[in-house]
Amino acid sequence: MTAAGDDSTPAARLRLLQAEFLQPGREVHGERVTTSATPSAPIRLSVYEHIRATVEEATEHTRAAAPEAAPRPRGLDELYGWMRSETEHLDAARQQARDALIYRQGLEHALLMDEVSVIRQHVCPGCSTWSLFWRPERKAAVCVNRYCADDDGMSSYWTLAQIARDHIARQIPAARRAT
Repeated sequence: MTAAGDDSTPAARLRLLQAEFLQPGREVHGERVTTSATPSAPIRLSVYEHIRATVEEATEHTRAAAPEAAPRPRGLDELYGWMRSETEHLDAARQQARDALIYRQGLEHALLMDEVSVIRQHVCPGCSTWSLFWRPERKAAVCVNRYCADDDGMSSYWTLAQIARDHIARQIPAARRAT
């Protein structure tokens, strides 16, 4: 677990998206800027839509796993804590799936803020080398290790969901060794 002031947690990234990147004026990659005479929206709609989809996915996942869960908190700060507390009774595999969803969303938040270096902090799920690079056009990470290519010599690509599942799965043996 990370410190409360750590800006690399999914909750901290979501809070930063809402506080800094939702407001107009900051250029976000891939976002069109209109030159029309009509005023623009008072918020960045792509960031708003991302936040809305994140909250919706987290809520649906929690409600599916724990239909008797307490109401979702209104603030974004408590979203992931609520998910964990309402599903702590689940078996290890379902908790791992929950943690992978939270981790994937954290990666998505970082990439939306152009923090592509978060991908470099993960080993390739295929070859376990530090050789991943983000490719926004594919919305996936590519492994540049030539030994991780397929039989035709094509590089391996990994989705954020695959990277998150692999990352969370690698944490379990490390946690067991630490205790």
